[in-house]
Amino acid sequence: MSEVYAVRRARLRECCNAGGSAAALVSRPANVRYLAGPAPEGSVLLLGRTDDVLVCPGTPDDRPPGTPESRPDENLPVRLAPGPNADPTLTAAALAASQGADSLAVEEHHLTVSRHRAIASAAPTLRLADIGGAVEQLRVVKDEEEISCLRIGAEIADQALGELLESILVGRTERHLALELERRLVDHGADGPAFPTSVGTGPNSGRRGHRPTDRRVEEGDFLSVCLGATYRGYRCEIGRTFVIGTAPADWQIELYDLVFAAQRAGRESLVPGAACRDVDHAARQVLDSAGYADALQPLTGHGVGLEIGEDPQLAPSAMGKLDACVPVTVEPGVHLPGRGGVRIDDTLVVRPEADGGPELLTITTKELLAL
Repeated sequence: MSEVYAVRRARLRECCNAGGSAAALVSRPANVRYLAGPAPEGSVLLLGRTDDVLVCPGTPDDRPPGTPESRPDENLPVRLAPGPNADPTLTAAALAASQGADSLAVEEHHLTVSRHRAIASAAPTLRLADIGGAVEQLRVVKDEEEISCLRIGAEIADQALGELLESILVGRTERHLALELERRLVDHGADGPAFPTSVGTGPNSGRRGHRPTDRRVEEGDFLSVCLGATYRGYRCEIGRTFVIGTAPADWQIELYDLVFAAQRAGRESLVPGAACRDVDHAARQVLDSAGYADALQPLTGHGVGLEIGEDPQLAPSAMGKLDACVPVTVEPGVHLPGRGGVRIDDTLVVRPEADGGPELLTITTKELLAL
């Protein structure tokens, strides 16, 4: 992986040099990990004029042990901020100045105003510029190693969900089911959940970002589950909706079939070169034409990777087009207040038709099961 990290840093350096900056300071945790590998919390990366340096907080004993997959790039020099309460960004800025840089690109979208001012005070000879979303844009297209991590994470999430569906559900609370799913993720090898697991029953089902409550599962409920696994830092997402205990009611079948059709339309639109807004439109129009415009979510999908909500965004006003090897979710849903609703979420990788089209990573059945 050292060569991979070096290539990524070289690409970022080209962006910075093109913008007139001799050095760059990366502080957003996901971006640091992308460029330097797993690093202690609070670490920052300096792309210096002469050397790249990972600046970490704490003491030498804080350097993470374990396998190469759990440590920073072994070829990257490590500098410790002086003292347990010292800010690594200030150490990195002073180091950039000592290397003779006259300008430093920083991630203004991540830094607080006070931290930005502190950097300027720590290295007054540096002209501070904004690196913008340069690293985030480099992260959009994944290499096969990154996709492999997402694929394993999806397998773990599928396994955890499948085991839960084989258990007795009636009478258990949303909160208990969510905690059990997260435990199963870790049991099967995940670093942890990719985001707080959502379990919604009855009138809570189908609600985006629903926080589990103490409501108990009842016969005839819709049960919607949205979870994800983190594996080696990479995060996937899966969402499914089921009916509890009995044959589904007519309104449940109708709503489920509509959301399923919308999700399928979105998945089938995932081709290299497709406009992000067109993928959203393909899924959205199925539900819109059925009269559910007011119940629709603001977006029908998003990128995934080291963060669960990356670019690209699949939304009506989204700009840009999809590239091959971009992992995204397709997750249309409808929630009817007081009744419940349906969500169907998959993680897929955009692939050209010659390679078989979009690669589905989350494979738990999308059939409307009565559990």
